Amino acid sequence: MEEDQELFANKPEWADVVPLEQYESATPIAPIFYTPEYKDATNYFRGIVKIGEKSPRALDLTENIIRQNPAHYSAWQYRYKTLMALNAPLDVELRLMDELAIQYLKTYQVWHHRRLLVQHTRDPAPELAFITYALQIDTKNYHTWSYRQWTLAHFNDATLWHGELAFVERMLDGDLRNNSAWHHRFFVVFQSGIREGDEDRNAVVRRELTFAKSKIAIAPNNASAWNYLRGVLDHSKTPYSILRSFVTPYSVPPSEQREAPPGDVVDLEDPLPSPGAQLPCVAAIEFVADIYEADGGDDLMKAIELWRSLAHEHDTMRKKYVVFV
Repeated sequence: MEEDQELFANKPEWADVVPLEQYESATPIAPIFYTPEYKDATNYFRGIVKIGEKSPRALDLTENIIRQNPAHYSAWQYRYKTLMALNAPLDVELRLMDELAIQYLKTYQVWHHRRLLVQHTRDPAPELAFITYALQIDTKNYHTWSYRQWTLAHFNDATLWHGELAFVERMLDGDLRNNSAWHHRFFVVFQSGIREGDEDRNAVVRRELTFAKSKIAIAPNNASAWNYLRGVLDHSKTPYSILRSFVTPYSVPPSEQREAPPGDVVDLEDPLPSPGAQLPCVAAIEFVADIYEADGGDDLMKAIELWRSLAHEHDTMRKKYVVFV
């Protein structure tokens, strides 16, 4: 907003509207010190809401308020109702939202407004490209990822889903620790239906376990990849013990590592930690402890010893949590 912007009170075209002051008691305990421009705009906003005016100037007014306070839910809602009443061109509004969504990425209302618009246009095709652009600015923004998931699930069009796994892999190539991207992959693979080519769910589980293990091998202390690995196992009701041979090398110090395959041979099923990795890995120790706990019997003592090692040596920051569980 420009500091020298003309007040609505000084605009002749608004002379017919009676501005309404915000109601406050005579001596409010914690008065909010609004800027003169914001107070002026919201006074006139209350004035047009009272008379129910839905007009082009109401759109100008709500845009003014939104640019001063992008979280003003009432201004967004009234703007949407005005657009519908005027049968305004929504492609123009979406272009404005392109600007405002980037400017106010972390504001829920701008994404909710966009969702309402796209529900009316029924044209989700441009949305994924815009979301991809927005994620280049903030790769972990919750609202942007949520909007992408809504777009995919709401329209559920095969052309939208096509290439989504490749998109996630590109995001993870850029930042292997992007938990939002890992979460989106789980949504695409396991929480949004079964698409053509993924009918064999056992094969999908094997593919996803291989994918997660390959990423863990690159960055063994990446909690996001370990959480994904657990998620795949839990979702498919697969016992953790099937990954014992993979996890064990990550749970011990380098001096106890098994010998790596010669030359350029890579074990795709059980890839070893990358050279120079910081070991043992806390997530791996937890994983092995959970395997021992599930096995029960004499292995329970092994699990307890591993939890003790976490509390007193490897993960002292969470000592109280480890002791509690």
